[in-house]
Amino acid sequence: MDSSAISGLVFFLFGAAVFVYGLVLYSGLVRLRNQNDRAWASLEVLLKQRHDNIANLLEVARVFMPDEHPTLSAVTEAYTASVGAVTIRQKAAADLELASALYRLFVVAENYPQLKADEKFLVLQNRMAEIEERIDERRKSFNDDVAAYNARLGQIPDVILGSIMDIKPREMFKVSEKDRRLGNEILPATRQRE
Repeated sequence: MDSSAISGLVFFLFGAAVFVYGLVLYSGLVRLRNQNDRAWASLEVLLKQRHDNIANLLEVARVFMPDEHPTLSAVTEAYTASVGAVTIRQKAAADLELASALYRLFVVAENYPQLKADEKFLVLQNRMAEIEERIDERRKSFNDDVAAYNARLGQIPDVILGSIMDIKPREMFKVSEKDRRLGNEILPATRQRE
């Protein structure tokens, strides 16, 4: 075998190894991206459950709190914004606004003993507490998955592959620490009864 044939074979094997390595890297990124998508879908299911319960909660609250129009309107507006949010950033912002409006609703509800004693309201309040806790868990899981994906895209050689294939980092479902504390306190009366 002459040296040009050996050089050609070495070049071919090197090219094949680089190609296979690129496929392995790409497959890893696709796996992480699919994991992100599953985590987001799981979180969206809970956000939908929250929306369904809010409509029922507002219906009950309106019966017992007809004079609390500003509070009920704030929840309705935040609910509408949350349902209409499309991007992750919009959903995160709407989620914070909705959590804040719900917190105000439950604080005001403390002044209405008949509402607090209503069985349907209590069931909805407990369900909302459960959903809020599950949303917080799934948000953390989603953000962990996104962080792992983004970390891979920031490391060599994945950063090179990502730039070649136009693979972009993903956005987290961000909640500030202050707002996370607010979310944890959203249903204090429910947690006290448990």
